[in-house]
Amino acid sequence: MREISLDTETTGLSFKNGDRMIEIGCVEIIDKKITGNSYHVYINPERDVSAESTHITGLTNEFLQDFKPFRDVYKGFLDFIKNDRVVIHNAPFDMSFINGELGLLNYNALNDDTNKKIVNEIVDTLSMARKKYPGSPATLDALCKKFNVDSTIRSKHGALIDAELLAQVYIIMSVEKVQMNLFGNISKVSKASNDNTQKTVDRKLLRNRKPIKLSDEEIEKHRTFIKKLNNPIWNEIIV
Repeated sequence: MREISLDTETTGLSFKNGDRMIEIGCVEIIDKKITGNSYHVYINPERDVSAESTHITGLTNEFLQDFKPFRDVYKGFLDFIKNDRVVIHNAPFDMSFINGELGLLNYNALNDDTNKKIVNEIVDTLSMARKKYPGSPATLDALCKKFNVDSTIRSKHGALIDAELLAQVYIIMSVEKVQMNLFGNISKVSKASNDNTQKTVDRKLLRNRKPIKLSDEEIEKHRTFIKKLNNPIWNEIIV
C-alpha cells in the first residue's frame, strides 16, 4: 500500500480570507515503511506573508518571491501523490488550502469523486490521536515526544520536515492500532474464558497459528511449568 504523509505551510490561517500556501512537503510510505522518496516545493503566494507565519516558518516575502506560484507547480504535486492515501495532521486545515488552490484552477478537490473513479482517501492523524489517546496532547510535537521520535531538527515549522516526522508518528500509531485490535480481541476472549464454546474457538485459533519449533530443553521446561497449572490449554498444544 502506498501512502503519502503531507504537510503545508501557509501565509496565514484562512484560505477564504485570502491566505495562500507557501510550501508543500510530501513523504512516500509503502507498506508502512518510509521509502526515502519525497516531494518538496516552495510556492510564491503572490501576496504578503503574515508576520506570524514568518515567525513560525522562517519564510519571508523576499525568499518566496523567486519561486513559482501554485498554478505552475500543482501538476508535479498531483503526479507525486497520485490517487493514494494522504496522511495529514489536522487535515481540514491543509485540505482547505489544497482544495482551495485547486478550485481556483477549476480542478477537482482531492477527495471529490464527482469526476474521478478513484479519489484520495484522507487520514487525519490529529483525529486519530484524539480517539486513541483521549485527554492527551495531540500536537505533532507531543506525539513525537510520546513515541520518542527525534524532532530536534524542527527548530522552525517546515513542510518537508513535518511530513517526515508525521510519517514516523503515523507508522507507529498504525502498528499500535493493529496491536491494540489484536490484544483487544484476546482480552474479550479472556473475559469469556468460562464459556466452553469460547474455549473451543480459542483452541482452534491457537492450533491454526504457525507452529514454532522448540528445542527439547524448552519443551521439558514448559512441561514442568504447566504441571503446576489447573487444566491448562497448553496441554492440547504440547504433549
